[in-house]
Amino acid sequence: MKTYLRLVTVLAIVTVLFGCSKLTVENYRKLKVGLGYGEVVKILGKPDSCSEAMVAKNCVWGNEQKNITVNFMGDKVLFFTSRNIK
Repeated sequence: MKTYLRLVTVLAIVTVLFGCSKLTVENYRKLKVGLGYGEVVKILGKPDSCSEAMVAKNCVWGNEQKNITVNFMGDKVLFFTSRNIK
């Protein structure tokens, strides 16, 4: 019985961590030029990394294999790309 409960707990955690990814085609399609940084965070969650230079900001959600990259000028989306989003 303990083994069963552990298995159910592990499966639940894995489902929460990997089953609720915001890196989807549906969310990618919600991105639009001109959206504010806060609006993008509401759609995709907190970025995994960002780099800034002057008034430009480049943020990445995901990793090298699967990601959405959004470039901001000031606080607004300038352009965005995706890789292996399904």
